[in-house]
This record gives sequence, structure tokens and C-alpha cells, in this order.
Amino acid sequence: MRSHYCGHLNESHIDEEVTLCGWVHRRRDHGGVIFIDLRDREGISQVVFDPDAEESFALAETVRSEFVLQVKGRVRRRPEGTENPDMATGQVEILGKELVIFNRAETPPFQLDIADDEVAEEHRLRYRYVDLRRPAMLQRLRLRSEITRTLREFLDDRGFLDMETPMLTKATPEGARDYLVPSRTHPGHFFALPQSPQLFKQLLMMSGMDRYYQIVRCFRDEDLRADRQPEFTQLDIEASFMDEDELMGLMEDMMRELFAKTLEVALPKPFPRMSHAEAMRRFGSDKPDLRIPLELVDVEDLMAGVEFKVFAGPANDPEGRVAALRLPRGGELTRKEIDDYTKYVGIYGAKGLAYIKVNEVARGRDGLQSPILKFLPDEAIDGILSRTGAEDGDLIFFGADKASVVNEALGALRVRLGHDRELVERGWRPLWVVDFPMFEHEPKAGRWTALHHPFTAPREEDIDRLESDPGECLSRAYDMVLNGTEVGGGSQRIYREEVQKQVFRLLGIDEEEARDKFGFLLDALKYGCPPHGGIAFGLDRLVMLMTGASSIREVMAFPKTQTAACLLTQAPSTVKGEQLRELGIRLRQAKTEEGGKGA
Repeated sequence: MRSHYCGHLNESHIDEEVTLCGWVHRRRDHGGVIFIDLRDREGISQVVFDPDAEESFALAETVRSEFVLQVKGRVRRRPEGTENPDMATGQVEILGKELVIFNRAETPPFQLDIADDEVAEEHRLRYRYVDLRRPAMLQRLRLRSEITRTLREFLDDRGFLDMETPMLTKATPEGARDYLVPSRTHPGHFFALPQSPQLFKQLLMMSGMDRYYQIVRCFRDEDLRADRQPEFTQLDIEASFMDEDELMGLMEDMMRELFAKTLEVALPKPFPRMSHAEAMRRFGSDKPDLRIPLELVDVEDLMAGVEFKVFAGPANDPEGRVAALRLPRGGELTRKEIDDYTKYVGIYGAKGLAYIKVNEVARGRDGLQSPILKFLPDEAIDGILSRTGAEDGDLIFFGADKASVVNEALGALRVRLGHDRELVERGWRPLWVVDFPMFEHEPKAGRWTALHHPFTAPREEDIDRLESDPGECLSRAYDMVLNGTEVGGGSQRIYREEVQKQVFRLLGIDEEEARDKFGFLLDALKYGCPPHGGIAFGLDRLVMLMTGASSIREVMAFPKTQTAACLLTQAPSTVKGEQLRELGIRLRQAKTEEGGKGA
């Protein structure tokens, strides 16, 4: 039906007879000559119809935007002065001889030359098949395909086996909510859609597969954000007899090759590494954006003896933190801007945002401006100025509260200030965050939870104190962070049954529950499990970063909204009563506002 793609024609095809197929991008009538820009996946070619070809010319007059056509004609050089250097096909055009209209089209619901934010996202998602015709969307999905191909080739070349794992599996008590699937053949029982293939890929290592990967769909029933979807894609990897240094090195090689081949960008070798503790101390985040040259500085020792309880309380609390964040030239901020930032940190639990404007460092207290100065002794002020490296014209923000609140609030403020004040450096800054705590404590629940997941191995030197001092145990986990976004997370796995049982006990999973939920794993550990570890990369997030898109919805062909709905197909939807009866399900009737039951 066609001899060439529209975007592939160039001067080497001059005088050739070609057949093109595609959509009408634009139609123009110039003094009795009709120009049609014909578009397909590869680009646009200009087709010219003149009155000499009477039948085709008459048909071309009826053509409108987004009609689907077949054009036959001869490639010729564009007349001098009409070339378009911005188009790959801009030196040539096709003199149309025959025209077939495969399909007519109604006026599109929006123009195809718009930016993402020029039409409401809900409208674009409702007509996603039209939205995907936009060059920006097409380019993103093309790059996504190139990315997945490059990743597959890298892993294939290094002996990894591409293997599938089940979509219908068993619900587990850890992580986000599962999407449940009722079983017709086992009444009252449910499958769960996998949040990840974690346990299956571990079982593959126990099966001797040695190296596995999969580009796999995963499902989590959780509240959504710009980088979250109920169904998403990850590159899942597992390897036997490979410790964390070996695996991390291999993954660095993979990312360097990916960026070199797809973006022609050279990433550093090696990637820097930073402990979780250092990341939290310096940046208030376990996924710091190293492009932003702002850091948190601890000052609780300077505040422990002050009379100002807002600072002294957290400074003397073992779980508290008092930290400063210096903003170069921050003295330019207006009072309204400072108030806006105060409201912003309130989202993260901060009760306020104290600050000091630095007018003249050399004058000490007299060169500063702040409502909190009267509460601070000279030694504390001198210490703050020295420790933060304050200069004339700077502004110093403070956070004082539980360490978790200070980290979240000032960590978020650091990123916000970096973007608002145009402090973000250009380029790519990858980072490994390592030495994560094995557990974190939930005071309300009065129990320990796994910081990553319950199959993460502790450091060998911490195994003996898992039960005596779990809060101080570190795991063999590692996260890959890129420009402030976690793109991959993994760990070495527990491969000895007694250690896995011990971790389950610490997490409040008793023997009966462990047997019920993870009996197959515990059994498998008895039959010769090799040391193994792995990692999973969020493919959607990675493509989002590499394309510069604002959310992962812009790099997925058919995403859901932030309420986990598909506007295109109107899913989720109701189902017929007989389908529910087959599954043994009866819907509970919703109560009306009057307190009665609705229909």
C-alpha cells in the first residue's frame, strides 16, 4: 500500500515514483494549486496537486484535516526559495498524480500542534488516540521504545534470561493495597495482581536460572501522584552469586550505555555513593537532587541552651532536629514570598518557618534582621553564621521539630527554592544511596516495619543484633537516584531460612501468618538457595526524566487519571448481576443522605 514513510523522503529520491499513506496534517489552497502536508509516524511530506490532474485535484479539494489518504506521485525538488530547512523532507515535495481517501474525519477535538498544557489533560485523555498523534507524544513513545530495546539488548548480551512471572498471584500483607481478583472456580477466594514479581524472581534464583530480567506490568491500589499510576511498568532484574558492588557496577554500565545510545549523553563513571544517613542530614531526603547547591546544616548544639523553646525543645529531644538552610541572595525575598514558603512547609507538618536576613555579616547581630534574634545569644548567632557560610544578602531558614518533620519540610523547601530561584544546574546527576536502616519504628502501631521489604538482607555484621538492637541494623539495600527522582531500588536478599524467619518475627509476622503467606518461600529456602540480589527500575519514571515530560502519564500510551479512572474507555465500570453471582459477590447498597439505602 505504500513504498516509503512520509518522513523518509529526501533528495536521493528525486524523480522516483512513490506511494505514501498517512493523515492530513494541513491543507492549503494557493491560487489553484493545493498543498497537502501528509503525516505518518516518521514525519511529514508536502504533496502538491495541480489542476492538470483533474480527478485527483477535485478529490484533493474535498480533503480536510486528519483525513486518511493514499497518495501516488513523483518526488521533485522544491522550487528555489520554498525549501524548509526545519523539516527532514524540506528539500523535496511530491507531485501528486493519484489520490485515495481511505477515511474521512470529523474536526479533531483539539489541534495537533498544541503543547501539553494548552488543552485540559482530561480532554486529551478522553481522546487519547488523537492526542497520541501529536508530534510530542509520538516522540516520547518512540524514545520509550528505543529505551526498552536498549535495555533488553544490554541484559541479553550479559546472559540475563527474559522470563515471565504470574499476573494472578497471592495477596501479601506488606506494601500498598493489592488489586484483588475474585476466583470463580474457588468461591470466596481471591487472586491479587502483583505489586512486583519480587518473590517469583527470588524463586527463579533458587531454581538455578542465575540471571533474570523482565519488563513487567505491576499494580498498586494506592493514592496517585504525578509519578504514580495504578498500573505501571518496571524493569525487574535479579542475579545469583553477585554481591551489591558487582550488581551496582553492572547497573551503572547499563545506565551509561542507555544514555549514550539514546540521548548521546555521557554519565559519570563511577556514580557517586552516599549513605542514607548522610543524605538525610545534608538534604533531608533519601533521593536528593544534587543539581541544587543548597544543603541543610545541623545547629541543634547551638540551640540546646537558648531560652527560645521552639528551638531548645527539639534541640534537647533525642528524636528532634534543628537545622538551617542558607539561601544565597535570599534577602531579595519579599515578606509575601516568605509567607508563601511558610504555608508550603506546613504541608509537610512544619508549624512555622523561622528565618534570619543577613544584611551585613561583618556587623554581627546588628547586621541581621529577624524576629527571633532577641531569643538567641551572640554565641549562637556567630555559630549559625559561621557554620552556614552566610554572606551579605543571604537568608537563612530554620526548621525545628521532630527530625522526620524537619527533614521532610526543609528537604521539600530546598527543592522548591532551587527551582524558584533558578539554582538548578543543567545536566544529569546520578547517585547511589546505600546503607539504609533495616527497619523503621511506627510509634502508633508500636512495631517495626521494613524500610524496603521484608526480604531485604541485613548486613552480615548486623545479623547477630537483629533482635537486640533492630533500630541500629543496616540493610544491604541500594537506590539509584537521578536528578532527585528514585529511578531504581534493590537489595541483596535474605537467602537463609533462619534469618528470614527472624525478620518476619521482628515485623510482627508470627509463625502461623508467615506459613500462611510465605510458606512456599520458606520451603524453597530449605532446598539450596544461592546468595542473590536484584533491583527494579521504574521504567515510566525513567522515560519521564529522559524525555523531560512533566508526569509519567505523558509517557504512557493509555494512562489512568489521578482518580485511577480511564476516561477513554470509561473504566472502571459496573458489571451485570449474573457476572457477580457467578463470582459469589453481592454489592453492599450505599446509604442515601436521608440515612436510608440507595437503589
